[in-house]
Amino acid sequence: MSAPVPAPGTPAASRRALTLSTLSFTVCFAVWTIFSIIGIQIRQQLDLTETQFGLLVGMPILTGSLVRIVLGVATDRIGGRAVYTLTMLAAAAATFLLSWATTYPQMLLAALGVGMAGGSFAVGVAYVSRFFDGARQGTALGIFGVGNVGAAVTKFAAPFVMLAFGWQVTAQIWAGVLALTAIGFWLLSKDDPVTVARRGSKAPLRSLRAEFAPLANIRVWRFAAYYFFSFGAFVALALWLPHYLIGVYGFDVRTAGMVGAAYSIPASVFRAYGGVLSDRIGARTVMYATFLVSLAATAILSLLPGLPVAGFLIAIFVLGFFMSLGKAAVYKHIPTYYPANVGAVGGLVGMIGGLGGFFLPLLFGWLHELTGLWSSCFMVLFALVAVCALWMHLSIRRLNSPALQAA
Repeated sequence: MSAPVPAPGTPAASRRALTLSTLSFTVCFAVWTIFSIIGIQIRQQLDLTETQFGLLVGMPILTGSLVRIVLGVATDRIGGRAVYTLTMLAAAAATFLLSWATTYPQMLLAALGVGMAGGSFAVGVAYVSRFFDGARQGTALGIFGVGNVGAAVTKFAAPFVMLAFGWQVTAQIWAGVLALTAIGFWLLSKDDPVTVARRGSKAPLRSLRAEFAPLANIRVWRFAAYYFFSFGAFVALALWLPHYLIGVYGFDVRTAGMVGAAYSIPASVFRAYGGVLSDRIGARTVMYATFLVSLAATAILSLLPGLPVAGFLIAIFVLGFFMSLGKAAVYKHIPTYYPANVGAVGGLVGMIGGLGGFFLPLLFGWLHELTGLWSSCFMVLFALVAVCALWMHLSIRRLNSPALQAA
């Protein structure tokens, strides 16, 4: 077994790790969601159906989700600095190769590699959490999660680049920025305190059985369900929203991208505030607020599909804001309950959340083809958040029951 978790890093080292990790994750997230913009031009070029388009947009989300648990465990075992750098370089190479794809199967294959950028989240969570104590981990991980704003960067900038130079050049530029970010992270970052202590003591690595042992706990899967909504639905809407705005409101791709950013930015930036709130009033309280307000917002968007643009943006802004609080609250729980297994547990929770970002756009496209209702996507989200809220409430009531408290 490895030694207990060492003391966190110095304030200067902690700030450096958090800053570099957040900037890197922002670039990774921008690359991870690039198909939400370039996919529109690819769809026209290849004459894709709704389902084919949804699969193409969701393929990077699938890879980025499935590799999270592997990358999280790798970070726990060999350190986040090396794993983060290699992950970014692999994603940059795949994004560059995407620009040379000419057929739908080739693009699907390249999209799998692009998805490596999304796996960086599990690496960053495990890496950053080791620099902070329990009283500050919620805030730190909330700030790190602001890297989700990379989706807004892509939605704002990529349409202009794509319309000026084509989707191929857009992919090459995003790949180049990610490669430079990887090099900069390696040169400027330091190993985390756990990795340094383990190397100094030459302690043996824990067995893989020990790494994965917490995953048998139902609480981990409950956290994963919360993240399936708070993060998976965020990614799904970030990918689907430009398409929705073009179809419902007749926006052009530039305007749809900018309005999509109006959703992505608050749903990303306010994640840091969600971390602060989780440290101050408790993650459980934040989750209750997230689910209750999300129920109201998705009900409005489901029942009133003809909302004016202003009303629609207000509802999306409110939904995105509370989803951002929920994302931070979920990850506040993980280092608190599983301090020695942040990589594995955080990787699993992130994987399930990311799978939401893959499957939900496919479901959105299929339901729209089946029913012709653009609002069907919000009906799905209403049902999803209702299940999560009920599961959480029943679990908390069970934990607070007199029988369990006396046991």
